[in-house]
This record gives sequence, structure tokens and C-alpha cells, in this order.
Amino acid sequence: MKKYEIILQDLERKIFDDSYPVNEMLPSENELAEQYEASRSTVRQALKILEENGLIQRRHGLGSIVISHEKLLFPISGLTSYKELQASMGFTSETEVIIFGELEVTAELAKITGFPENELALHILRRRKVDGKFSILDRDFFLKREAGMLDINHAKASTYEYLEGVLGLDIAYAKKEITIDFASEEDFDLLDLNPSDRHVVSVKSHVYLADNTLFQYTESRHQVDRFRFTEFARRQKR
Repeated sequence: MKKYEIILQDLERKIFDDSYPVNEMLPSENELAEQYEASRSTVRQALKILEENGLIQRRHGLGSIVISHEKLLFPISGLTSYKELQASMGFTSETEVIIFGELEVTAELAKITGFPENELALHILRRRKVDGKFSILDRDFFLKREAGMLDINHAKASTYEYLEGVLGLDIAYAKKEITIDFASEEDFDLLDLNPSDRHVVSVKSHVYLADNTLFQYTESRHQVDRFRFTEFARRQKR
């Protein structure tokens, strides 16, 4: 491990365990260089990555201050729309629709979504700005025959408000898969990832109606250091 990585990991640990609390200054570059027996340029490299990861803000002539690093709490066990999450958690967000179109389900897409081949589907790609940064990329496929007149305005506001409130669909449950994936070229193009980011959190969901009809497939890709994913688990009695 390189020297700047050792310094980076130690400073990250001290920030997260509140040895360096939010709104307090880190030691100066000279002090850190002496503490870690390293050059100022090596210390500066570690501080640069800390800043890119949203843990500190460097102020010219003043030093580095620790900034708030709380992660948004995303539940994974429930089936909740993004708008409902935003309302319940109280974070500021904007949605931009990148793609809204209709396509025929190919053999390759059928394997991914579980939809019947040759069915018509709606393809929606949205990115979500959370507290000023594009941090989430949502790709959805809906069976066209179940989606009614779902349009781009619904996609920008809330697809579930239209599907449940207007069409009366009974959205019942989802099967989810969570993985840590390498960040793709599309992720870097559409999300405000840090230059040092190499991974994103991917949440893939197959969503079913109450009659067991699979009507939606979605993949949400999240900036890895912006969110915490939680699940409530109850022990099953045997």
C-alpha cells in the first residue's frame, strides 16, 4: 500500500469515529507530514482524495475542515417509490428524464427483465440529483400492456402515483438483488461521481402485481459513498 493510501485510510477512520468531528479543522499539512513521517506532497494527495470523497473541504490559507458525511438511509426490504422515499426522508432532489421510449423485448432483454420476448415495453432512464449532485441513475422497463398511458411527465413526477392512483394497479412485491459493480462509462457520464470512484451500488428489482404478473424491471445505480442500505430482519422460528 502506498504511503498516501495509509494516510488516507487513517484519516478516514478518524473522521468516521469522530476523532476529527464535523466542523473541526484537521491538523495542518506540516503537522500531518510530521505525524505520518511523510512529505507534504504525499499528505496533500491524501487530502485531495478526502475532499473528492466529500469528507473535508480545503480552504485556502486556513486548512481542511471536516464536513458532514452522513449517508442517506435507503431501505431495501420495502417496496417504496422514489418520491415516497424523498418525502419520508426529507432530502432535496430533482429528477431528469434522459430516455423515455417504447421498444420490443428482444431475447437479450427478456433474459434481464423476465418479460416475454417480442412484448412491447416502456424504457425509462432517469437520473436523480440529491442535495445538488446527480447521485442515482434509475433504469426502468414496464410492460406496455400494463402501463396504460404512462408518459414522460409521470416519469418526471412519480410513475407509481399514476400506475396506482389512476390505473388502479395493485403493486404487491419485488425480488431484489444488490451488488457492488464497477462504475460504467454511462455512470461517469451521467452521475457526479468522484474522480477516485471505481464502484457503484446496483439494486436490481423485478416487481410484481398482486396477481403475480411481472410488470416492471428496474436497476438503480447509486454513488457508493452517498447512501446506506438497510433491511429489517426478523428471525424465523423453526
